[in-house]
Amino acid sequence: MDAVHRRGTGGARRLPLTALEFCTGSLIGQIETTKKVPTRDFSERLDAALGTDGVFSRLVGLVLRSQLPTWFQQYADMEAKATYISTYQAQLVYGLLQTEEYARAVLLTGMPDDLEGLLAARLERQRILEREQPPLAWAILDEAVLHRPIGGRKVMRNQLARLLEFTRHRWMRIQVLPFSAGEHSSLAGSFTSMRFENDPDIIYTEDLISGHMTANPETIREAARRYAHLQAAALSVEDSAALITRVMEERYGDRSEPEERGVA
Repeated sequence: MDAVHRRGTGGARRLPLTALEFCTGSLIGQIETTKKVPTRDFSERLDAALGTDGVFSRLVGLVLRSQLPTWFQQYADMEAKATYISTYQAQLVYGLLQTEEYARAVLLTGMPDDLEGLLAARLERQRILEREQPPLAWAILDEAVLHRPIGGRKVMRNQLARLLEFTRHRWMRIQVLPFSAGEHSSLAGSFTSMRFENDPDIIYTEDLISGHMTANPETIREAARRYAHLQAAALSVEDSAALITRVMEERYGDRSEPEERGVA
């Protein structure tokens, strides 16, 4: 990968990647030896510089997918094929909605060997929401998600602002399950449902160290029942946005004193 051939009016010539202005020889070396995972931005700029018609941009998706934990890769494959995704999240912002800084703070809690690779893979997953026809998606977030100061006040303010951006998204809807709802139909924890054009519905849950998918019809029906109850107990989309805005301003608004990480 240290050089490519580019053909022009003078015939074929050898173009070293290290000559590209936007990257260093050290970076190229780390990518060549798999010590560093290429980012999507790097791959797109490489395609533009070398005129390779999107080859590197297409390959980087596969490379980044391989950075995910083995047990999660099948879920990511199914997520990319889904036509409808509905999720209830009791602890954290849904992965597809996380900012880079929030995702970094979350991933750090697992003390990964390759944080940057995992982070790049998570951000790559989010590209399904940028497709011309993304999946229809519905996320219910427990109110606790808004109050837990992941990464500190600034990170949380930006994360909640990111959620508010989705109020203008045609394919994504966000509701908040308020504390006032009390006991509810998913006290056992988070879960995600996915529907497909030609495959059976799937329910996905996670435990401490891995994830689990099932297409069992009884489980699918029970999850649908519970999700309907959650939607009924949650605030409307408009009232959810108002609550997110209030928490963002009151809990994570600008303050004159220095911020302490994890303290709001």
